[in-house]
Amino acid sequence: MGNGDWTKKEFLAYVLLYAAHCNYFEDSKELNFILSKIDYATFHRIHTEVVVDSEVTKLKKIQQYIFENKLSQTEKETILKDIKQVFFADGTVDLIEKDLFATLKKMLL
Repeated sequence: MGNGDWTKKEFLAYVLLYAAHCNYFEDSKELNFILSKIDYATFHRIHTEVVVDSEVTKLKKIQQYIFENKLSQTEKETILKDIKQVFFADGTVDLIEKDLFATLKKMLL
């Protein structure tokens, strides 16, 4: 699936799963938070895509979706808030997560 085909829910799933997977360790609390935002079928389908995509591909897909879909400021702020929730779900935020958050924040704002 290319990002041109994504719904808003699929985009959110991709970004949140990327955040959870960025340090190659997905905590159950992170995954439970994501599942509170999206349905299981979307989660499973998008999770496979996130795991397979390279870091460069992930960032390009996110950037392209943001550019093509003209997200509102409120939507962008909500996504950033959800990303923070994923990072803090396990009680700690490591350096990789901090770096990814800074990158995604630049892309979204």
